[in-house]
Amino acid sequence: MLSFFVGAASSGKPFDKAAAVGHSRRMGIRIQCLCIDTTDPARTASFWQSALGWRRTSESDDEVILEPPEGSPEDGVAPDLLFLRVPEGKVVKNRLHLDLRPGDQAAEVARLEALGARRVSIGQGEVSWVVMADPDGNEFDVLRPLTPAEPAEG
Repeated sequence: MLSFFVGAASSGKPFDKAAAVGHSRRMGIRIQCLCIDTTDPARTASFWQSALGWRRTSESDDEVILEPPEGSPEDGVAPDLLFLRVPEGKVVKNRLHLDLRPGDQAAEVARLEALGARRVSIGQGEVSWVVMADPDGNEFDVLRPLTPAEPAEG
């Protein structure tokens, strides 16, 4: 199973909810979707739909929306992915990217490569995650699996 994280630290260190309590307050706003520019929304969305197992909930020539599977733990929690048509191709490294947490990093990297992703170097050096790019060139990371003790620590 592959998990999608927004704001997950690539180091694998869990988010410290207790420490955040005194520094945040509930706001009347939430992230609805993460918008991804692409020259071909249908193609890029198809890759991510297969990669994440998400459902396509809206589609036109200029945009495609993916949402987590209905009734899944991510449904209504994780932001939707909105793929928007733009005329220009991707030129520079993304300023925002997805970190994916698999149960088996090597198996997921191989599966994502079979779907059309490729490994890329952005100068990351020797790290515990694998930097990849989707068919449109958008970088993302496949993190190492968490150890059994790590989820309990958060």
